[in-house]
Formats: sequence, structure tokens, C-alpha cells
Amino acid sequence: MVATPIGNLDDITIRAIKVLNDVDLIAAEDTRHTLKLLNHLKIKKPLISYYKQNEKIKSNILIDKILKGENIAIVSDAGTPGISDPGEEIVKEAIKNKVDIIPIPGACAAINALITSGISTKEFLFIGFLPVNKKEKIEILEEIKLLNKTIIIYEAPHKLISTLEDIKNILGDRNISLAKEITKIHEEFIRGKISECISSLKDVKGEFVIVIEGSNKTKKEEKEEILRTLTLDEHFNYYKKQNLEKKEIIKKIAKDRNTTKNEIYQYFLNK
Repeated sequence: MVATPIGNLDDITIRAIKVLNDVDLIAAEDTRHTLKLLNHLKIKKPLISYYKQNEKIKSNILIDKILKGENIAIVSDAGTPGISDPGEEIVKEAIKNKVDIIPIPGACAAINALITSGISTKEFLFIGFLPVNKKEKIEILEEIKLLNKTIIIYEAPHKLISTLEDIKNILGDRNISLAKEITKIHEEFIRGKISECISSLKDVKGEFVIVIEGSNKTKKEEKEEILRTLTLDEHFNYYKKQNLEKKEIIKKIAKDRNTTKNEIYQYFLNK
């Protein structure tokens, strides 16, 4: 699994060059793209296409070649294979077939965007590309809104503004960092509140990495916010799953909702 440059071709590692020189075959997300890199490195090797739509079929073909004694390098168009790029399926098949998997570290857009963001690197959650389906996209944003971790998302230029608007509407106007063209000539970082970043965006080109600061709410505040969104029945079931008695559940619900135990009791009595 060979990581390749995400822009600047000088970011290829010495070890990656050695591996690409030594393998029998290179499986590439886009053979035309990889050929440019190989020509730059003056490496001549057979190429086979290995992209998202043919990943499962090609994985079996590649594993068969490996079992017959060939060494194969997996590369994506840019960065680390398997991270929002093809690679996951062949690793699964390799494990099933007891084939050695060797990572060749290198560039990764998510990590480079994170370390230059000015946002906490202590804990982070990598989402990759959000779903195309609007409903599914909103559901994921709702899930992550209370997380204290830094969030990393990839987004295409034509969807960037609408995605930022969705993030602002659901997570609030948080601090973010937008990274584009990382390691390339037109490398750019835009930092600030989401609303400020949206205002400063003009000519949106190239894929973006969005780094979002985590929620600054305490665990107690997070719990209270979650419980406030529940119906009384959902609230009851929340505590019921913790094996609490009905009397104790009513007491807790009343406390959470800042109301009387009798009011909660009457609700469940009339049901």
C-alpha cells in the first residue's frame, strides 16, 4: 500500500520509489495519472486499473497474481490508498488469503490539513466525503454535532458552500480551517468562523479539506442537550435501558426537564 504525493511530486518517499521500482505490477486508481508520476521518477512498470467501481472484481484478480508469486503495489491518484480512495477491499481479501500487507507511509491530505489548521490535534474524527443524499448528510452532521473531537471532512468544490451552510446550521458558527491545493503552487488555507470563511470564498476550485473544531460543551451539557430533544416516551426509554425502576426514572426525567415529578407521573398515568 504505497502513499504517493498529493500535489508536489518531491513528496514521494525514498522507500516508495524503491518499492515502485521493485514490484512486478502497480495497481492504480487511474493508470494515466500514475503513469505521469512513474515517468517523473523514470520508472517503467506494468499498470493495471484498480478503481472504486471495479475494486471487488479486480481484488480477486490481484490476489490471484500475488498467490502465484507476484509483488504488487497499490496506489491511488494522490495520497494514501484506502483513505477515501480504493484500497480497502484488497486489504480485506489479502487478510483472508493470509497475504502480507506492507504499508509504505507518505502524504495524506487529512493529516496535513489538520496540522496546519490551528485546531486541536489531540483527538479527531475523519469523516471523508459526506453522503450525496441530503437526508443522510444531515443525519451524520447531527451525529457529530456534540462531539468534543476535531472533525475532518473532504468536499468537492461545487458542493463546498452548501456543505459549509449545512455545517453552520447544525453545528453552529464554529472555527474551521479550509485547506485546498495542499503542497501545490496555489496552496491556500482559509481560517476563521464558518460564516467568515463562506464570505471570503470567491473562485472555488479544487477539492477542499474542512477541519472543524469540536463542541466545547461539557459532558453534562451534551447529555442535557440530547435529553432536551427527546419526547417524554423516548426520555423514559433512555433510562429504562439503564435498568432503572419507574419511580427513579420519573424522578430523573423531572430533574432533566426542570419540572415536577407529579407532572411526569400524570403523563405516564394517563397513557
